[in-house]
Amino acid sequence: MADNKIKKKSGLISHGVAAQNRKARFDYTIKQTMEAGLVLRGPEVKSLRHGRATLTEAWAGEREGELFLFNCYIPEYQAGVLSRFEPRAPRKLLLKRKQIGELIGASTRDGLTVVPLQIHFNDRGVAKVLLGVGEGRKKQDKRQAIAARDWQRDKARLMRDKG
Repeated sequence: MADNKIKKKSGLISHGVAAQNRKARFDYTIKQTMEAGLVLRGPEVKSLRHGRATLTEAWAGEREGELFLFNCYIPEYQAGVLSRFEPRAPRKLLLKRKQIGELIGASTRDGLTVVPLQIHFNDRGVAKVLLGVGEGRKKQDKRQAIAARDWQRDKARLMRDKG
């Protein structure tokens, strides 16, 4: 099975993408990607395995020399009684010191933004975050991206109808 496919066992995601920020690639020109670990508690992992997280308004930033994931919505796990946690709490990202320095430097010095692109489970079942370092797009660039995407869709449609 391909790596980016979702494997489901009784409604749970064991491998694959748990949450995706599709709008990030439209709003930002992604220059570099980096995978980071994510510090989660048990009920948060269970909720992620149900694929209920949202990354649309999430961002990564520095706090006290470490990198955190802010405003990522992971809803409370409903099946557990003792599973109370803050759904939008900042969650620590696990990276090497050199990688943290690169990301903090890019965001402060170069004016780039660190955006979470997706949360997925690797082959060992560990939750990982794919971070993208990107530059914000202007409205004109977004229009050009829409036009290029529409042309690709129309071109594929024409090729499919002719052949």
